[in-house]
Amino acid sequence: MNDPGLQAIGLTKSYALGRRTLDVLRGVDLTVARGDFVALRGASGAGKSTLLHLLGGLDRPDAGQVTVGHQRLAALSSTALTAFRNRHVGFIFQSYHLLPELDALENVMLPARMARVPFEAARQRAAELLWRVGLGERLEHLPPELSGGEQQRVALARCLINNPDVVLADEPTGNLDSKTGSAVLELLLDLRTERGTTLVIATHDASVAARAQRVVDMVDGRLAEQV
Repeated sequence: MNDPGLQAIGLTKSYALGRRTLDVLRGVDLTVARGDFVALRGASGAGKSTLLHLLGGLDRPDAGQVTVGHQRLAALSSTALTAFRNRHVGFIFQSYHLLPELDALENVMLPARMARVPFEAARQRAAELLWRVGLGERLEHLPPELSGGEQQRVALARCLINNPDVVLADEPTGNLDSKTGSAVLELLLDLRTERGTTLVIATHDASVAARAQRVVDMVDGRLAEQV
């Protein structure tokens, strides 16, 4: 991909709640150039997580389209989309999604092994990332043995294991103390500087939004640019 930016055009997404329909996204347009850092803000339940899922191809919109780099996601089969996400998009979820039966090192290695990176190379890269996020002494600990903040840092390392072109993060500092949260943000910004990684971060953290090139608010299922 020569231009791993993001573009969303006319995204709509609704969910059925019994006899009611909940309209979460109402025609969202968003363009993020390669290497840009956009902070996405909005009240809880405003649709930020839904938008991130659509941007990364974890879900499909009811209408509209998403392009990552030069790849239109709707044109990919489910299998091809999974492979594309694995190689080009990194996710940091609010709820971590770590596998409880795997230790920290194994959880971080998993996307690399899915991408058929040789075992020893994946292991070395995973260990380096865990040391970088301050968990070098916790490689063999299972998720239930880690605090919420430590699990979030494992999830960050896992997100970065395949050197993604795009990182989509949902409240990545939400469960961290201010010092650790600042270190996590610096790691993401270093990645952006080193590799031109595109960042879209949903956050309530004013210090994160302050470092973004652009801040976009989500209001009533639509986006409003902040000056």
